[in-house]
Amino acid sequence: MVNPIKNIKEALELKLFPTVMMWNRLEGRPRAHNFDRALKAEVRDALWMLTKQWQMGEFKADDAGSPVFAKIHITSSHLQKYKAAANAIQNFENNVPLEAKTEQKKIAFKREEKKISIDIRLQMGRYWLQLLKKYALNYRDIYIENYGFTMPPNNRDNAAIYAHKNVWQQYAAISGRAMDGYALYEKIILGTSASDGIVLSDPGHQTVLDNDLTNDFKDWYAKIYLQPNDEKNTAWLPNKLEYQFECSATAEKTEKKLSAAEYYQGHPDWYVFDIEEQKTNDTGEPLNKFTDTFIPSHIAFEGMPDRRWWQFEDSKTDLGDIKPSTTELSKLLLMEFGLVFANDWFLVPYTLPIGSLANIEGLTVKNNFGETIWIKPTEEIGKENMSWSMYKLHSEKQNNTLFLSPTAMKVHESDPIEEIVLIRDEISNMVWGIETVIPSPAGIGEKGSEAALRVRQFHENIVNKNTPIATLPYSAKISYQAMSNVPENWIPFVPVHKKNDNREIQLQRASLLRIIEKDQETPKKIKPQSSILREGLDEIPKPLPYYIHEEEIPRAGVKVSQSFQRTRWLNGEVFVWLGMKKKIGRGEGSSNLAFDQIKDVKD
Repeated sequence: MVNPIKNIKEALELKLFPTVMMWNRLEGRPRAHNFDRALKAEVRDALWMLTKQWQMGEFKADDAGSPVFAKIHITSSHLQKYKAAANAIQNFENNVPLEAKTEQKKIAFKREEKKISIDIRLQMGRYWLQLLKKYALNYRDIYIENYGFTMPPNNRDNAAIYAHKNVWQQYAAISGRAMDGYALYEKIILGTSASDGIVLSDPGHQTVLDNDLTNDFKDWYAKIYLQPNDEKNTAWLPNKLEYQFECSATAEKTEKKLSAAEYYQGHPDWYVFDIEEQKTNDTGEPLNKFTDTFIPSHIAFEGMPDRRWWQFEDSKTDLGDIKPSTTELSKLLLMEFGLVFANDWFLVPYTLPIGSLANIEGLTVKNNFGETIWIKPTEEIGKENMSWSMYKLHSEKQNNTLFLSPTAMKVHESDPIEEIVLIRDEISNMVWGIETVIPSPAGIGEKGSEAALRVRQFHENIVNKNTPIATLPYSAKISYQAMSNVPENWIPFVPVHKKNDNREIQLQRASLLRIIEKDQETPKKIKPQSSILREGLDEIPKPLPYYIHEEEIPRAGVKVSQSFQRTRWLNGEVFVWLGMKKKIGRGEGSSNLAFDQIKDVKD
């Protein structure tokens, strides 16, 4: 039993019992059960409120009334036609994202008649073998034998494999063990049946292989990778290093044509398009018309100044903490909009389907004073377009059409499979295409400088192994060097005159020779390894030259990359395609290329 404390004061002062605690409780005691007056937040000093309004400049405002009622009439049409560069016009596909439709490019499976994209070839081969298992067809070993990988001879012609340890190891691992699915797919596309060359144990299997398995195989590949049917029917312009395409909508004998003459950003939104509206004899589709009344509501965004004095704004977006420089006009405009004019914008509750072109034909607003106002556009329709505003398409004549581009909300991008940098070299008076990332035969991107160094070392090792080392003494004090060395991932572009033009020039792809000391073979031209710079080299029966417009390479240079893109569309379907992007470079450079040099011989 615990003994009671006889003197509580003495126990607290001497702290005889440390566990004893004390506190004071503070709570409000209302004098009445009615809280109406307390919740009114009454202001006793009305003059103070008027003074604050004067201090903030509210008495100088011009918008004395607030909108309380509005009525709007909107017409809209949908995209119906699509045209890639100078190719034929085709129907617009609403079930495909616009960037996937525009950027899609054929996947390269060969380079200099050698197999590349081994990863996709293996993926296709595994799926075909799975189909054989699904249909209970025991031809796995036969297809691996007929459509397999074989180890090429170890010589200088196969430097792309033996110069890279990882590629050589992968080739050794899959040779005779895995199936090349693209080799079979290529034959099927060219008209050869899947059962060709296969010894069948049952004659009825031929129909299953040539019909069921073949159709399933082609459908699966078309769903996995989005590619154009014709390799040349793409929007990519190699001579300009950018995409070019057009979309159009025709309704009630009026055609609206949207053209993207210079698209390379990777997201074809409203700002990449120019609009042209003209009359046509084609009736087209009827306009979608929408008329409704609504109560305008203020727009809201994170960091927006709150309209109530006793509330704090969202701290996630602090517009007041933006510190723009004197040249950043866009940031200054954003701050002015967010901090000064945000409460002057109202929201129209109308949902547009993607791929639509909409126009506000009429808008009336009634304010809290009962005044009805007809709202007109800030620019006069039909006049020359001398102004710019957000979400407005560029046009020679004033046009207030709103375009909701059918683009994906989020696109996942892989690491670059290819990347090249085009720089100007004023000393050598040419442009260099530097392959910073090249596609390895395995299907992944690797550093171009390292790959070029390994290839050159592979050739040098073979030359030094097969050629005896000369031991003759060299007694001269100087030596003559015909040409300095340039890394093999540097591809030259030389200026040439345009056809039938003595003044204007363009840049033509050229080649350097692989010159190795003591090499007994005739030096060969070094060709680019990236498909961006190999344009025309793999054409059959004869390679074609590649030209780039001289004005496309500024002094800062350009960077072009190619990577796989993946997105999910509105119906849940997944699209994967090979797309390109272009960015500004980092300035000029020098290859240190020099000819006919006299150098001192070091002891």
